[in-house]
Amino acid sequence: MPMQPPSSMFTTDHLQADLKGRSVRGGLVNLTSQGAQFLIQSTATIVLARLLTPADFGLVAMVATVTSLGQAFADLGLSEATIQRKEINDDQVSVLFWINVAIGLGLTLLTVALAPVLAKFYRDPRLINITLLLSLTFLIGGLRVQPDALLKRQMRFSSLAVRDVASYGLAVPVAITMAWRGASYWALVALPLTLNLTQMALSWLMVNWRPGLPRRDAHVGSMIAFGGNVAASYFLINVSRSADNVLIGWYWGAGPLGLYSRAYNLLMLPVRLLSASAVSVAIPAFSRTHDDQEHFARYYLRAVNLIMWISAPVFGFLFVAAKPVIVMILGNQWREAAPVFQILAISALGQLLLESTIWLFVSRGQSKQLLKLLLVISPIIVGSFAIGLPFGIKGVALSGSLVLLSILPWMLKFTFRGTTLTLQRLGRALLYPVSLGLVVVFLAAFALRLIAPEHTFSQLLVIALGFVAVYSLSALIPPVREEMMALGKLLSELRGWMFTRKRSPSRS
Repeated sequence: MPMQPPSSMFTTDHLQADLKGRSVRGGLVNLTSQGAQFLIQSTATIVLARLLTPADFGLVAMVATVTSLGQAFADLGLSEATIQRKEINDDQVSVLFWINVAIGLGLTLLTVALAPVLAKFYRDPRLINITLLLSLTFLIGGLRVQPDALLKRQMRFSSLAVRDVASYGLAVPVAITMAWRGASYWALVALPLTLNLTQMALSWLMVNWRPGLPRRDAHVGSMIAFGGNVAASYFLINVSRSADNVLIGWYWGAGPLGLYSRAYNLLMLPVRLLSASAVSVAIPAFSRTHDDQEHFARYYLRAVNLIMWISAPVFGFLFVAAKPVIVMILGNQWREAAPVFQILAISALGQLLLESTIWLFVSRGQSKQLLKLLLVISPIIVGSFAIGLPFGIKGVALSGSLVLLSILPWMLKFTFRGTTLTLQRLGRALLYPVSLGLVVVFLAAFALRLIAPEHTFSQLLVIALGFVAVYSLSALIPPVREEMMALGKLLSELRGWMFTRKRSPSRS
């Protein structure tokens, strides 16, 4: 995995010659990497859920939901500015690096100052020390923003994949060992700290660039303005995603929050797997194609279609199998989280489509429009959580899911302005994967109720066989078969690329 010469870290002309191939191969590499991370994180979830209590998870979630708000400003959107900009130079990236470090340090100091406030808000003094340690993630994050951005700008997906898998491979065993030795919630604190520190160190080893001293004539004003809008947008997204946890922790306490956060995080594992794989490829690739409106639209629709064919059966299965999945993965003590898990699965596909709006705005350099959209929808989503709060964690999950799905068409229509994309074109891309997913959910749920197996493994087997049977029979439908054949052709291309790569030296 040889490093590129320093000058080539800033140019992207060489990527145009094989942009489609790089995007397809990058998607495969990222999906493989995210799959490996999914397995590692799933192992951590299974083991830690049996070694720790819901209250342990709830305590750390109380702090994590607040510190996640600061994560939006940890890079001030300057990583996206580096990735999206057509031309950039060493002086500009150096200035952005020092800005990121200063922001990371400032957020660390601010979080330290807020530690007593959090402890008083949640009425638990243990949160002070938890907050002090987790505050270091901001400083670590500030140090890695620009190396990460340069690797993504150059579409060096193999390097990023190795870094991420290696980091999880170290952080998860550290957390499990601490939990096994009786460290309780401190194991959950050690996990993100170890993960971020390892990722930062490996990023610097992989990128052939070192920052110089900041220069006043670097002309980064437009990049900072773009990044500021992106950062404000990410802040609003994090507010929307964290508000349910904050409200539940304040209103119901650590135990119910632990149940809710585990259900949410377990469901978000596949969501993050799919969205992270897509976004790391989509933004660099879309940024290189947005001048060609129709090419840009087809690229987006193809990406969404592929994601839906993968995600619809996954989340359909998780919806039907919510209870046996929770019991098998987390254990009987987490059984009360199953209804929340099932409710949240309703909006999982909506979450992925919401992520796609971010790709479109950022890759087109339209950070102001993204911010306008989120200024409207964030209060709506937070309000939906508040409405459901008196009805318990299930009420919060249901209210939030229904509101997200109800406003999604308007959000997408707003996002498509200025492009050749329309809701009708998106609907055609979603029609078969989503419709088939709904059919198989109904039939699998009916089979489960009809057969009524008693054991957890038998329940999972019945549901899985139902999904396999329906998806196999759906190949008899001509339009469905055509889309499946197109996906098969893509996989064949990927296998051919992998065979070629084995016989040629790697350049990523």
